[in-house]
Amino acid sequence: MSEFLPSSTETAIDFSQIRAIIRRQWKIVAIAGFVALVLGAVFAFTATPRYTASATLIIDANNQQISNQILSNGNQNMLMGLKDDDATILSEVEILKSERIAKVVVDKLDLLNDPDFNGENDSALKKGIAAAKAYVRSLVKPGNQEELTLDVQKQNAADLLLNNLNASRVGRTLLLGVDYTSTSPELSAKIANAVVDAYLDDQFTSKLESTRRAGDWLLSRINDLREQSLQSDLAVQKFRADKGLIASGGELVSDQQLTQINSKLIEAQNETAGAQAKYREIQAIVDGHEVNAAVRATLDSDVINKLQQEYLDASRREAEISNRYGENHYQAVRLRDQMKEYERVMFEELGRIAQTYKSNYEIALARQRALEQQVTTATSKSALANDDLVQLRELDRTASAYKTLYETYLQRFQESTQRESFPVTEARVVNRADVPQLASYPKKPIIMILALVLGCGLGAMVGAVREVGERFFRTGEQVRETLDVEFLGQIPRVEDEPLRQSRDEPTARNAIINHSSIDRFAIDKPFSSFTETIRAAKIAVDFMAKGQGGKIVGIVSVLPGEGKSTVAVNFAQYLAKQGARTLIIDADLRNPGATRAIGRHAQNGIFEVLRENAPFRDVVLTDPETSLNFLPAVSKHRIPFSAELLSSESMDELLTHLSKVYDYIILDLPPLGPVVDARAISSKIGCFVMVIEWGQTARRVVRTAMQSNPEVMRKCAGVVLNKVDLRKQGLYMHQDDGFYQNSRYNTYYTDDK
Repeated sequence: MSEFLPSSTETAIDFSQIRAIIRRQWKIVAIAGFVALVLGAVFAFTATPRYTASATLIIDANNQQISNQILSNGNQNMLMGLKDDDATILSEVEILKSERIAKVVVDKLDLLNDPDFNGENDSALKKGIAAAKAYVRSLVKPGNQEELTLDVQKQNAADLLLNNLNASRVGRTLLLGVDYTSTSPELSAKIANAVVDAYLDDQFTSKLESTRRAGDWLLSRINDLREQSLQSDLAVQKFRADKGLIASGGELVSDQQLTQINSKLIEAQNETAGAQAKYREIQAIVDGHEVNAAVRATLDSDVINKLQQEYLDASRREAEISNRYGENHYQAVRLRDQMKEYERVMFEELGRIAQTYKSNYEIALARQRALEQQVTTATSKSALANDDLVQLRELDRTASAYKTLYETYLQRFQESTQRESFPVTEARVVNRADVPQLASYPKKPIIMILALVLGCGLGAMVGAVREVGERFFRTGEQVRETLDVEFLGQIPRVEDEPLRQSRDEPTARNAIINHSSIDRFAIDKPFSSFTETIRAAKIAVDFMAKGQGGKIVGIVSVLPGEGKSTVAVNFAQYLAKQGARTLIIDADLRNPGATRAIGRHAQNGIFEVLRENAPFRDVVLTDPETSLNFLPAVSKHRIPFSAELLSSESMDELLTHLSKVYDYIILDLPPLGPVVDARAISSKIGCFVMVIEWGQTARRVVRTAMQSNPEVMRKCAGVVLNKVDLRKQGLYMHQDDGFYQNSRYNTYYTDDK
């Protein structure tokens, strides 16, 4: 088993492998590309030329804005709106491609009678197909054939026109391109311009019809609104009169009265509060009978003020005399008596003032309560009036709404009436179609390039399918990856040249006779790559069977015809030429290829040795040049028990005896696929060399056969790829593995003797 370590320089993409695939498949790609190019050229130079005429429109809202500004006196809110959104532009494109426009053009240009449009100059094949369709239609619907035919012809003409018409938006602009293609350049320009004119006429007609319909509807709506506005105004006046909602200066009288009473109530409340405060203050002084408080009180009374002053003067003199002459001085006593008299008179006066303040307070309070009663009464009346006022306002709003609607609809009706006299559309022609001078179809360079690309692409697909379907062994790397065994080398395919024996040359009965040059290739051309692979096989066998006496080597393949017998014979001849005692046994009893190659004259073979005890020395053949011994397999009759014979004890005894006599015993074994003979004798074999035909044996078949024969796989010294086509081999080799292709090897490999 081999073990391989990935190189650190390997990348995910193997460009060498890609180059190898290109080298293998480039002919397929080139042939497909060339065929497609020829077909494309034939088509391009034989197709009927077609001409495309182009016209350009613009959706220009400025035209509509001018008329709107004139009719609405500059009121921008009445404009129809600029048509610059994608949906609107695309809608206009669909209108250009509509069946209605097409039928208008058909009638306007009388295309039913135009020979260029109807294809009267077409080929006989197209005319025959058209006639057959018409005949079938006449059979399906025979009734009213004349009218039906005319309608069908118009419909077909419109469909044909739409098939050749292309309308599209120019980029993200407001421009619309109209292209028409036909075999006649004059007809193309005529139809393109006719489509543009029909579109403009359709725009104007549709706008005029829409305006008229809107005017009729507005007129009927204005009459309704006039009546509704009048009725709503009458309802407002009647409700106002019924509810007594009299207004002055924009405000109800009841609300004005309530406002005035509220103002008076506030004044009365302030007066009551002031009178109450004065009464409580003077009453507190009287009830407390405090002289000091009475003296400090500030009242609007001349009597009190005079008594307060005299009391203070007496008190000051009494204090001075008491301090100077003592409290019992008669002047001090007299002054204290005066002070008491002043106090008595002062409190009597305060009492009278308190009564006056109380009267004022009661009067103010009574007035306040009267005003509060008036406010309550006025408020209840105002509340009732407000409820009625809510209904009045609702009626008023309704009347105002009807009036506004009436005025608005009246204004729009006037504008609609005037707009009918303005023949303005939102589209206008930028460029009219000219007669094209050059054909737009076929585009010969593009067709040929496209044909070449498609052909090469198809060829590449075919090549890819071939690569994916590649299932044969081509390289040693595939051998290692698929079978995990050592790759010994590859034997090139060589020409088989028959050998003629001289009449004078004696032929021994037990001598090996070579009938083909290929059976002696390894010894006749020792410096060839063929022989180098045989050397590699010998080294692998010696390495695996190291330490054994006579090495028993089985040469095996999976399928018949892979050249294992040729490899076995050359391998044995090479060993014998090197001086090793070598015996080759043809163990393929059902199809003895080695015997047909070098021992077809033999009379007895391995069967006679094993079953009839024929002497080995009488049966074996010898090569007079290399001393190679050969035990053939003579097919006197079909042997049904070949596997049992190869695995028998007699075979075991024979190999044991021969391994003591010979250095190498080479067994040309039957293939693994069709028979089990190799598996039966595998326990007696020291190692195996697997021969696989290059480019012919499927990898899956070999892998399955090896898995089914684990003993053979375990003892396999390596694999030889046989019948290699060196001219093709270079297409499958890695750039770094140019075996037998590298010019530097020429000094080592040569087919000369």
